[in-house]
Amino acid sequence: MHSYFDKATLVAKLKLTMVVSQAEAAPRSVFELAELAFEGGVTALQLREKHLGDRDFYDLAKKLADFCRERGKAFIVNDRLDLALAVRADGVHLGQKDLPARVASQIMVAKGLGPKPILGVSVSTVMEAMAAKEARADYLGVGPMVNTLSKVGAQVVDSGQVRPILSTGLVTVAIGGIGPNNAADYWTKGFNCLAAISAFTKSADPAQTARDMMVGAPKSIGW
Repeated sequence: MHSYFDKATLVAKLKLTMVVSQAEAAPRSVFELAELAFEGGVTALQLREKHLGDRDFYDLAKKLADFCRERGKAFIVNDRLDLALAVRADGVHLGQKDLPARVASQIMVAKGLGPKPILGVSVSTVMEAMAAKEARADYLGVGPMVNTLSKVGAQVVDSGQVRPILSTGLVTVAIGGIGPNNAADYWTKGFNCLAAISAFTKSADPAQTARDMMVGAPKSIGW
């Protein structure tokens, strides 16, 4: 069982994703930053909190889930499937060192909450992408595309891996060093969606940053 979104709808939901934590959003709040980014065209918010206790994480995620829902934006929780399910987020995003995607997919279905939430998986190689597809992931977070402070020490995706990953048939989201200066390159390469952290958190005008990153985005995904 896949998520309740077909591919075209999923692409529209994740077209431009802001990944953020409270620390990265500062001195703004996550809510203030999200409001500005949504104004410019960001379509989804992914909450990535590495250091919050469970209760604080839950409280924040619940408020953000409601916040995004009221604005018609997708809300994704990074790493924590339990909290994504608890706050009825639109989905969860898992890294290669998190709960295996296959197990997460099974848990989602077993919960009996109707069609399972969106399942995204971080990949940097064709092998990882194929494993995510077999685990019934809905989209691939492909990156980091270039070296970035948000993923210190992570191996940049080899250029020779990009085309085969894009050919898996899953929705692809480029992440890692993506910003207004290079976003058009990734649209041209054939990525369905883009995601960014510092491009938004360090921007004096997140709304304009979002508008700039959408320049060159395809109008149709051609499924």
